Amino acid sequence: MYRLWMLFDPRRALVGLFIFLFALALLIHFILLSTDRFNWLEGSRGAPMTMQSTTPLPAPQAEQKP
Repeated sequence: MYRLWMLFDPRRALVGLFIFLFALALLIHFILLSTDRFNWLEGSRGAPMTMQSTTPLPAPQAEQKP
């Protein structure tokens, strides 16, 4: 493995790797922000979500003692 680092300067290789990974992360995040499903800043731009109607539970009845 040391022969590989003899060919490349470790500092320049690591800086280049970090710049590439940062650019890739920005690209992925911007792609996700451009979709309706994964846009966490503006939410969904599609049809508004509807609330499901719920019915209240019946009131509990008191137990009668004999």
